Amino acid sequence: MNIIDAMKERRSVRTFDGNGLSPERIAELEVVIAESNSPFGGNTSIKLKKFDIKEGYKPSTYGMIKGAEDFFLLGIGNDEASALSAGYRFEQVVLKAWQLGLGTCWIAATFKGSDFDKGITWDDGEELKVICPVGVAQKPSITEKLTRFTLGSKNRKPFDDLFFYNDFKTPVPENNQFCEALEMLRLAPSDTNSQPWRAIVDGNSVHFYYKPKTPAAVLDLGIGICHFHETERFNGYNGDFAKLDNVPTPPDNWKYLISYTRK
Repeated sequence: MNIIDAMKERRSVRTFDGNGLSPERIAELEVVIAESNSPFGGNTSIKLKKFDIKEGYKPSTYGMIKGAEDFFLLGIGNDEASALSAGYRFEQVVLKAWQLGLGTCWIAATFKGSDFDKGITWDDGEELKVICPVGVAQKPSITEKLTRFTLGSKNRKPFDDLFFYNDFKTPVPENNQFCEALEMLRLAPSDTNSQPWRAIVDGNSVHFYYKPKTPAAVLDLGIGICHFHETERFNGYNGDFAKLDNVPTPPDNWKYLISYTRK
């Protein structure tokens, strides 16, 4: 399975087989963590740890997590660059896990003082802000199916509502060079499926914006940009990320974050 197929097929998994990961599979994931990277700087750490949660775990809005013993833990600094990097880096891990046949589910919440945070040492300025079960998926329960329906996990906004050409009114032409990368961004997961991202194609550049609707908005854009950039690289392209001057002014309540320029 290539990375494009992984982005298209990957779904959130809340029901696992209960067996936990083998030492060999854990070693594989530790390599995946070590190889993950981000061009955006900031402070973020990814750890993998076993927990004994026999009765399951029910974070608010995410549905019951059952049968998981292994969890990724994501420590993030309290600044924009760290949140952007966290989303970008960890989505690399999530997609690779899917390619290895493993399911995951992003869970962003407050974990301070929880069992997930006990005995974990984070670098200065980092706090545990995301956990993510990982394991072999079991057939979804009725409750999980209902949760996916409630969250609208399969519902994504139309392409033309999210991405524009030169300004915030003109659709991106169907044959534009960035259409596939933007479509993979559209398919990215986000907190409660909020899709807090917009992008404008401007020649060889794409300008990314977000709506600060929830505390996870920048993290979500990092996930989306990971999809965008992985698609570019899969197709043999690369480019640079930077904040640029004189980008199109966004509508009220939207913020410019970063631009990508293809080399």
